[in-house]
Amino acid sequence: MSSDNKIETSVNETPSASTPKAADKILDVARDLFYREGIRAIGVDEIVRRAGVTKPSLYRSFPSKDELAASYLRKYDLEFWERFEEAVDAHPGNPRAQIVAFLTRVGKRTQKPDYRGCGMTNAAVEYPEHGHPARIVSENNKQELRRRLRAMAAAMGASDSDTLGDGLLLLIEGAYISGQLFGLGGPAASVARNADLLIEASLKK
Repeated sequence: MSSDNKIETSVNETPSASTPKAADKILDVARDLFYREGIRAIGVDEIVRRAGVTKPSLYRSFPSKDELAASYLRKYDLEFWERFEEAVDAHPGNPRAQIVAFLTRVGKRTQKPDYRGCGMTNAAVEYPEHGHPARIVSENNKQELRRRLRAMAAAMGASDSDTLGDGLLLLIEGAYISGQLFGLGGPAASVARNADLLIEASLKK
């Protein structure tokens, strides 16, 4: 191999080696800005400025802002289910305790000053069109959560497990919104307790 070929190979390899790092940096900055300020409120110019990259480098990793938003939500989705599974794993075979444990953490998060609710819920509100990439990710997350809550309600022995599962979902979504409205000391702090009361009432029927 000639020295020219070695130089050419090195030049060609450099961008591919740096691209994942640039993409990660862009996604981290976008995640922070999209969550705190809203997806529509943030332009790509702001993202590349804060990430310290060029606009072409952003579009090499994310063909459009819509795809960047969807990528942010896919990452959010993974983190959401990691937290959910942690609560499940902490109480094997006890779906009631699993739900209460998960919602206890939700309630605590709603009391933080920087709490902005659920990124999935916020994105669904921002993008009412059902075919939008960000909307699709959000809808899939909520559909799966509903499915799991209904299944967990059935595992508890609820006579009307679908209604109980849906009731728990409504409590969760209410906590996401009221956490933003009321902040510290708001009703979202008691979401776990209210969920447990709902479960208790449903199991007595």
